[in-house]
Amino acid sequence: MLEVEVDLKSSAAALTIGQLAQRAGVATSALRFYEAEGLLAGSRSAGGHRQYPRHALRRVAFIRAAQNVGLTLPQIKAALATLPEGRTPTKADWTRLSASWAPLLDERIAALQLLRERLTGCIGCGCLSLKACALYNPEDKVCREGAGARLLRIETKR
Repeated sequence: MLEVEVDLKSSAAALTIGQLAQRAGVATSALRFYEAEGLLAGSRSAGGHRQYPRHALRRVAFIRAAQNVGLTLPQIKAALATLPEGRTPTKADWTRLSASWAPLLDERIAALQLLRERLTGCIGCGCLSLKACALYNPEDKVCREGAGARLLRIETKR
């Protein structure tokens, strides 16, 4: 877990977990999870309550934006680890990191376009077969020949 000693000069400089959750638009359970996964760090008050520096808002925004791109938490953690001393990402950091994610997005876009093409072709086939469906069973060789019955196997008992 990422341990960062947070210098909170006054209670006004810190956000409680509830305040951070409300301002960031996430559940407090998400913040606890991010902290457990080493994506976010805070400190504890004298009473043992979680407190976060104000710049944690930007870090949570970065995490959420990266999740919206489709990155996994380990990928986000790796991206955050490239930041010096675990600091909050800057605009330049975001530009660098988001550029490195472009190939991932391109792959996902291509996969979705292929799915859309297969789905459009599948709508009228009427096969209703999970064994021969081009979407469910893309490696089926007979399926490549087109919709409808291609093989008829008559099994007779002798």
